[in-house]
Amino acid sequence: MHRDLGSHLAFGQRPFKLFAQYMGRADGPTRGRDGNTHMSDRDLQIVGMISHLGAMIPVAVGAAIGSKLQGLNAVALTYIGDGGASIGDFHEGLNFAAVVNAPFVLIVENNQYAYSTPVIAQYGAARIIDRAPGYGISGEVIDGNNVYAVYETCKAAVERARQGGGPTLIEAVTMCMRGHSEHDDHFYVPQELLDKWAERDPLLRAQRFLEHTGYLKEKDRLEMEAQTVEFIEAEIALALKSPYPKTDDLVDSVFYSTGGGQ
Repeated sequence: MHRDLGSHLAFGQRPFKLFAQYMGRADGPTRGRDGNTHMSDRDLQIVGMISHLGAMIPVAVGAAIGSKLQGLNAVALTYIGDGGASIGDFHEGLNFAAVVNAPFVLIVENNQYAYSTPVIAQYGAARIIDRAPGYGISGEVIDGNNVYAVYETCKAAVERARQGGGPTLIEAVTMCMRGHSEHDDHFYVPQELLDKWAERDPLLRAQRFLEHTGYLKEKDRLEMEAQTVEFIEAEIALALKSPYPKTDDLVDSVFYSTGGGQ
């Protein structure tokens, strides 16, 4: 997914690299050519997506098919919001993935609102997952705020795809707790709805579970939080020391068309 820091971190990306990206420094994944988070990392198997929501589905399906043709036994996974499920790329990408039995997993984060458009105004079916039978693929709806349910469901879908079982559509029901961007104050979402979902914060739920089962002690949590803050501050300091790109290198790996088909 575009601008997804979570996936980069989960795949082993150092925060230092992400901070350098924001600062336009040479050590960022785009080597200072872009200050946004539209980036990839081939070493981490993160394929660079494009900004238009939903349009990354055909790209991910292409990566899945490419890996299959190369005999890599890899699985491509991407995810979008409920709004992205309402454009043509969703159908075209997922339908083609089903036809060629691509090793592909698509997660739809059902945020209840696509910007200010509620799901009731986006589709007539009861669930987004209702589309899966129409494509002839597996589909599951899960509690998107339960990290364990998300993990187990995605793990099973990836294993099924790796074994030749084809694509899976997963609808993770959750809630967008803030506006689309800083200029969006989220006024269109009832406060009582946000309060309800705040009680289901996935991180707090996971923390309570670990504490209840005895796997996490308060002193250990506080120590980890302090270590995390210290680590992040050190990564920021390192990014600030990263050089800016050299002007004579700026055209490297940047491609353009002259309009003449060249």
